[in-house]
Amino acid sequence: MRVVSLVPSLTETLFDLGAGDCVVGITDFCIFPPNLELPRVGGTKNPRVDQIRALKPDLVHMNLEENLERHARTIEAFAPLFVSEPKSVEDVRALITTLGELHDVRERAADFVARIDAELALMPRRSFTFACAIWKNPWMWCGGDTYVSNLIERAGGRNVFAPAKRYPSHDPNQVEADVIFLPDEPYVFTADDAKGFKTRVVGPFPGHLFTWHGTRTILGLRFLRELSLE
Repeated sequence: MRVVSLVPSLTETLFDLGAGDCVVGITDFCIFPPNLELPRVGGTKNPRVDQIRALKPDLVHMNLEENLERHARTIEAFAPLFVSEPKSVEDVRALITTLGELHDVRERAADFVARIDAELALMPRRSFTFACAIWKNPWMWCGGDTYVSNLIERAGGRNVFAPAKRYPSHDPNQVEADVIFLPDEPYVFTADDAKGFKTRVVGPFPGHLFTWHGTRTILGLRFLRELSLE
């Protein structure tokens, strides 16, 4: 099987699962595993479709949020699509299992699902309110139906934007939460941004720990588990 991945987190996951040999094309943002020497086919929002077609893929991995529908419509004319959109840790567990079936790496997939479960079992008992910023100008926050929100909730967090869907805009001066998370992607928040809050701020920190689903979910859970919120 020849696979093109237009989802950076799934590129890493495929390699972690032992299915990397089938990957023939990746995006400019696929940075894990490091030093991949594979054809780059553009960004998640602006893939070079003609280059993807030339690679003659048997399957193209896409994500409902990261990629655009118009590109999916064009690509599906010459290759099957696998479109994912995990919104919770449970969704990630199911996705990894499905990838194991799809790419015939079932044992490795089961191992990573077990590692996710192990991290969940080790989560400390605590309770805190949180808000996780995702963009600035305007300030935007992760709503309750996002993967990021669910990930933090597994560490005992309660999202102050839980009633909102996707990424609501809100004045940072009016956000009331015990903890503010400032990941460094997709927006590169800085230490100066952190100074603007009067409550506990975590960050900036590597954003892929929160925004990349798949095998990196294990690292995201571990980051939260080991985080001191005293």
